[in-house]
Amino acid sequence: MVSAATKRAASALSVALAACAPVGPNYRIAPNALINAPAANGPFVAASSATSSATSSETPPDRWWRLYNDPTLDTLVARALADNIELKVAQANLERSDELLEGARTAREPSIAADASTNYTQQSAQSVLSHVEPPRHEIYNIGFAASYDLDLFGAIRRGIEAASADRETVLAARDLVRVNVAAQVTLAYADLCNAGNELDVVRRAIAVQQRRLALTRELVAHGRAPSFEQQRDEGAVASSHAQLAPLQASRLNAAFRLATLMGQPPENYDRALLACHTPPMLSAPLPTGDGRALLKRRPDVRAAERRLAAATARIGVETAALYPDIKIGASIGSTGGAASFATPLTNRFAIGPMVTWDLHRSAIRARIAAAEATSRADLAQFDATVLTALRETESALETYAGTLDRLQQLEASRDAARAVMAHTDALVHGGKAGGLVALDAERSWLSAEAAVAGAQRDLNHEQIATFLALGGGWQ
Repeated sequence: MVSAATKRAASALSVALAACAPVGPNYRIAPNALINAPAANGPFVAASSATSSATSSETPPDRWWRLYNDPTLDTLVARALADNIELKVAQANLERSDELLEGARTAREPSIAADASTNYTQQSAQSVLSHVEPPRHEIYNIGFAASYDLDLFGAIRRGIEAASADRETVLAARDLVRVNVAAQVTLAYADLCNAGNELDVVRRAIAVQQRRLALTRELVAHGRAPSFEQQRDEGAVASSHAQLAPLQASRLNAAFRLATLMGQPPENYDRALLACHTPPMLSAPLPTGDGRALLKRRPDVRAAERRLAAATARIGVETAALYPDIKIGASIGSTGGAASFATPLTNRFAIGPMVTWDLHRSAIRARIAAAEATSRADLAQFDATVLTALRETESALETYAGTLDRLQQLEASRDAARAVMAHTDALVHGGKAGGLVALDAERSWLSAEAAVAGAQRDLNHEQIATFLALGGGWQ
């Protein structure tokens, strides 16, 4: 039979063990959070309705830009990830968070302090109502003190939880910068190469238009065509020439962007890149994965979730203030006149518990309520970030599918124009059609080629926007 004393001892032990558990809520993602909704974790709507050749259900690789199979692009992205200025800022912020977390962890260690002082002093006689000049002394003090916070109610542990979550938030922010840097480099490279491709098309169109203008001038000179046809052809040549400068500027501006993304001033741009005239082409259908993988991969979603974890931990920090803070302390030292240094008359020591307890309960409860409101706001922001990630991805996939369909239609139109041009050339060589007819057919083909070049540029933009929405680019 258990004695009453044993029961009391067991009860006291249970209370002591319960007191060692941190107060405040233990963090977990709420079941009703949007990240747990089945609709947020399934296949993408846009991907399932898109052209079968546009996307695949495979998970996007971390280094998605390698799907273009372009060694130059791979090198540019690697250099940017090593030297980008914004990434260096993000890395420094992460290192700062590492040190703040380490600082929070030191609160679990004993606090140790040492002090020493000496002075030659004389008391004020009148301060002790004396009319005799007091003696002068050399006074010293030396000592060591140590204390250890028992953290019975978990204020320190909850603070470490919050600091750890803050550090992971900054890590996610660094990852987000990596994602954006990789996308910006790929976009700038695609713009540079697409501009080179469009310049080639425009220059070929100008050459055809100049041949047509020369033939028209000859016809006008012989009275076989009205003069306005010559003016029309001259206007067409001038219009095509007007397209060159913007494309050249776009190409050079893309080279400037690449230089700055790699931490270099614009004038240090790589001149060799201007030789690119072939747009980047994916070697396989664009991989998308599903909603569950997306929400685990997106750095902004991870950052929002970690902010919520930190806010939850801070509720515990504030709640712990409702209870006493108990420390075990000890000190040893010597204080007194120099003539009695380190003697039993001047030596001192102390050991025992120290208790501090803030009894201003209304202020503490107000801080707890404020921390709880912050947690609710962070939960709502977490839900909003999840919705934004899903919307951006669905929109990017839908736009990409539409852009790809448009490119395919324009390629079909270009191929038809090329077939007409070939047929016309055959007629010209057979003496059944004139030179103008052949030039018009070639001009129509180049016009269709220009439309394809513009659509290819748009497709690259949408591919990169989709990879960015999918959150690829970090490990």
